[in-house]
Amino acid sequence: MPLPQDPYLLLSYVNTKLRDVYPSLAALCDDLGADEAALRETLASIGYTYNAAKNAFV
Repeated sequence: MPLPQDPYLLLSYVNTKLRDVYPSLAALCDDLGADEAALRETLASIGYTYNAAKNAFV
């Protein structure tokens, strides 16, 4: 399944996966074949950054 293109849907999808499935953003990107830098950039454009301690975009 490709990642959602809408940044807000992407945020919800990624945070759900990080909460329920993946121990880190790197693990999520590796498993899904996602570009971590592009993912961070897309979510930064709507004001969210990855917090490793919370394993979520906040």
